[in-house]
Amino acid sequence: MPALPLLVSRHREELSGLFLPVEQDIDEIWHYLILQTREYRELCEERLPGGFFVHHRSIGYEDYQKEPGRERAIEEALRWIPLYCAAFGPFDEGALTHWTIVRFLHRQLDMPLEEISALEPLRVS
Repeated sequence: MPALPLLVSRHREELSGLFLPVEQDIDEIWHYLILQTREYRELCEERLPGGFFVHHRSIGYEDYQKEPGRERAIEEALRWIPLYCAAFGPFDEGALTHWTIVRFLHRQLDMPLEEISALEPLRVS
């Protein structure tokens, strides 16, 4: 089962409508699933824990930052990390090719993967 739809389904309130920056291959897999409309609806409504249709919108990170602003886009990108780690375990080197924000934190900001995986959930006001 794809991790991203599963994560959004489990955490509808926390992640609904947020920008989740993923690599192109993950986005393409989601697109493939969506094109299989019956199967995708069944996956969302009958097999994922939330039981609701998970919507998807394709937009690049550069374009998305223009909509809510850079600070909010970064906050949204960070919000899913603790939820992901709680569901699937800590990030390892293999995850870096798939998760843009994790790779940025690790390589550009020199954060150890253990520290990224231990991020606390952001409190939303």
